[in-house]
Amino acid sequence: MVKRGSEWHRWEPHIHAPGTILNDGYTGAGAWDAFLSALESAQPPIRAIGLTDYCSIETYKLLRAAKDRDGRLKDCEVVFPNVELRLDVGTKKGNQVNIHLLVNPDAENHIEELERFLGRLKFSAHEDEFACTRADLIRLGRKHDPKVKLDAEALAVGVNQFKISQKELLEQHEAIGWAKENILIAVAGGADGTSGVQEAADAIVREEIEKGAHAIFASSPKQREFWLGRGKQSGEAIRQRYGSLKPCLWGCDAHELSKVAKPDNDRFCWIKGLPRFDTLKQACIDPARAFVGDAAPSWAAPSQVISDVIITEGEWALTPHIQLNPGFVAIIGARGSGKTALADMIAAGCDAYDESEERPSFLERAREHLGETSVELRWLDGRQTEPRVLADPIDQSSDVFPRARYLSQQFVEKICGIDGMPELVREIERVIFEAHSEIERDGAYDFEELRELKSSIFREARSDEEDALQDVSDQIGIELEKNRQLASLKRQAADKKKLLAQYNADKKSLMPKAPSKHADRLQVIEAAAIKAQQNLRVWVNRQQALTGINNEVGNFRTNEAPSSLRSMKSRNQNLGFDDDSWKPFLLEFSGDVDAVIQAKLKEAERIANGWRGVKPREPADSDASFILADADLARQPLALLEAEKQRLQRLVAADTETLKRLAAITKKISEETIILESLNERISDSEGAKARAKTLVAEREAGYGRVFDAILAEEVILNELYSPLMSRLTGAAGSLAKLSFSVTRVADHEKWANRGEDELFDLRGGPFKGIGSLAKISGAVLRPVWETGSAEDVATAMQGFRDEYEETLLANAPMSKAADPEHYRAWTRRFAQWLYGTDHITIRYGILYDGVDIRKLSPGTRGIVVLLLYLALDQNEVCPLIIDQPEENLDPKSIFDELVPLFEDAKLRRQVIMVTHNANLVINANADQIIIARSGSHTADGLPPISYNGGGLEEADVRERVSEILEGGKEAFKERARRLRISFSR
Repeated sequence: MVKRGSEWHRWEPHIHAPGTILNDGYTGAGAWDAFLSALESAQPPIRAIGLTDYCSIETYKLLRAAKDRDGRLKDCEVVFPNVELRLDVGTKKGNQVNIHLLVNPDAENHIEELERFLGRLKFSAHEDEFACTRADLIRLGRKHDPKVKLDAEALAVGVNQFKISQKELLEQHEAIGWAKENILIAVAGGADGTSGVQEAADAIVREEIEKGAHAIFASSPKQREFWLGRGKQSGEAIRQRYGSLKPCLWGCDAHELSKVAKPDNDRFCWIKGLPRFDTLKQACIDPARAFVGDAAPSWAAPSQVISDVIITEGEWALTPHIQLNPGFVAIIGARGSGKTALADMIAAGCDAYDESEERPSFLERAREHLGETSVELRWLDGRQTEPRVLADPIDQSSDVFPRARYLSQQFVEKICGIDGMPELVREIERVIFEAHSEIERDGAYDFEELRELKSSIFREARSDEEDALQDVSDQIGIELEKNRQLASLKRQAADKKKLLAQYNADKKSLMPKAPSKHADRLQVIEAAAIKAQQNLRVWVNRQQALTGINNEVGNFRTNEAPSSLRSMKSRNQNLGFDDDSWKPFLLEFSGDVDAVIQAKLKEAERIANGWRGVKPREPADSDASFILADADLARQPLALLEAEKQRLQRLVAADTETLKRLAAITKKISEETIILESLNERISDSEGAKARAKTLVAEREAGYGRVFDAILAEEVILNELYSPLMSRLTGAAGSLAKLSFSVTRVADHEKWANRGEDELFDLRGGPFKGIGSLAKISGAVLRPVWETGSAEDVATAMQGFRDEYEETLLANAPMSKAADPEHYRAWTRRFAQWLYGTDHITIRYGILYDGVDIRKLSPGTRGIVVLLLYLALDQNEVCPLIIDQPEENLDPKSIFDELVPLFEDAKLRRQVIMVTHNANLVINANADQIIIARSGSHTADGLPPISYNGGGLEEADVRERVSEILEGGKEAFKERARRLRISFSR
């Protein structure tokens, strides 16, 4: 079974035992047994103890004897000396700064070597020099206080007076190879340590003391964050100023039984790794491996951590049970050793495996040899997955969801290729969506729905405004056309008046020359008939209009309203309305329009019929009038007036031929009079067209601005959708700082110009001569405000463009205004629709890396983006992340600069399992577990035997294997030491 690697264990690195030289509060004959029992019963269990005493290791020797000889402290795996010394630097409370020497108990002859080292430390006083040995400390005590008689009392006095300079301590530590290898220096960070050195003049002294230490004894979260480079100063700033980041350690500092293993506020010391001194050294290399708190850190939820991988029915799998660390697991080995095989098996057990025909992975290549081999996973919360047969690693059930994210080489190559861009964009959008809180998502289930939910109202508003803009442009064209026709209409009216005068003169020539009452009456009747004809025309037109409205109402009820409701229901299916709930949304007229229409139709029909009248019977007496002499002619029907007109024409006409001519001229006068009336109506309408066009132009300008208001509103919404990740990227360093999200307004001015050039203009002259000239001018004048300006800016720019170029553009019409007015008028309407068109303006949102759209990046650089996505940005996904050789296609510098910080950060919130050949990713990202894969020779069944073993980087044999197997292993260890400025060897 593969060891789980670096796990959190409780340490007690600072505790005094009975017999401690100063402030010994342990009393009674059974003090040692009670002390040992308190350590053995401590909860959480203590796995490593740093036995502390002042300038001495005598109590340490007793504790080692109790463990090694008497079998005590069975759960404690390492006991090491913690020699407490005092520097010759005072604190504000009048004490001296405490410093500790933490000594490797596994080093050969460590007691003898440590005592030899202590003997090299000297203190000068009383015109003498004293070494840090028992004899010299007793001698110092008697020199200082001659009244002291007993050796134990003199030793306590001597220890209390013995002080060393930091300079001498560091010099001796550097000069003695054994000390440099096996002694860690820790300084107290509290009031009896560097925090007590408060005076401004002593700031440099304080910094030098802290700079010379490998670790800090401090328990506050604020201090820990500071020394990890997560406080006011960055990690690099800490390294520059203090030499390296520092782990914070803490202990109970017990001097009496009641305090044993009971630090204040349950601030226990936890160190990640096997309970051995090498692990403490490893914590100095990676200070995040040390923690002070009431419980060990646990970043990933137990339900999201794979704890065990169990392989069954596979003789080739020599290691059928593999334990996994909850943090960062690195799978290494020679090529073909079975690294990817393990990643594939874990992914299959998580229902996260994905096949690739182009580049088959282990499970696909080995399928015919796998037989009934299966894998099952155990999770940290105790659950266990159903066995997955490796020959059939993909569950085809529709309700299966992956329990892990597997970035196989095949997946990364696919998603980084051109064909994989849509999937990469979707994944980025998923991360953006998940960066929003549940409240911010407004119930949407993915980014596309959220984007639609937030922005559709503005796109619809834009569409409505664009439709209205086109309608207004059409109406402006109509009004301008009316205005252009005004002069022509007036000429036509003048011509009609002249023509009517001629007809009236011709008519007069046919009338009797002598005065005649019949001729005079005929004139009056003809005038009344023309007026009746006009009235009849008005009411017949009204009948037609009302019939048209009636048809529109029917069409609206039968087609438009139901269609509008169907469209509304389709767009809003998520409302959950039943048919009865939707019924009130069916558009209906507010009143009884049928009654209104029918009443008006009957009225119009009645009045029209009244003016039309009924042809009267011929009277028995040919001289009898159809109309009484005193009748109101203005109220007589047309049929009666026409009958009377014809009777009078017969009476005044000299003969039949004259009668025919008179009837014809009278008819023409009637027709032309009606035409003249129609012309006068059109003239009256056209005389107001210019003012109406001016109003419509202002309305169009306002509508053009509202289109851009809608565009800008959509732009704001999209920026808000990206804001959670943009905030996360603010202040980021390294490769993460190169990633950005953009929402931009894009104006395809060339599309706009090309449409004008292709469909509207003659480009043979003027400033727009030649293809492309319009695009050049619009690109300089309009494109900047189209893309970055406000609605007011855009409206102003368009007005300026019109003022300068509209006449020229109109002059470039492909037809003559004078020669082909009908086509020219239609052309001007198309011109207005083109000029104020906005379909060439779009909102584009995208993902940039180092200022370049991801679609234009090389596959290798897109690989960095993919890893940024899953390692750094996807902070809401907490399931295990399995990655197969992320270093592929990346240069060594990119691996070190770009990926190492990402892995260090990602492992704090999710389990990361990585197959790699690269030592930097294992060593400098401080992997918590190293799994080493080995494969033997191929057997008859086609699969070689594969085995796995490993552990944590705190284990010397694991570090040795890493150096041997991985590319640049030894260089990576050296680089880590250089990067972290570690001053002791490993």
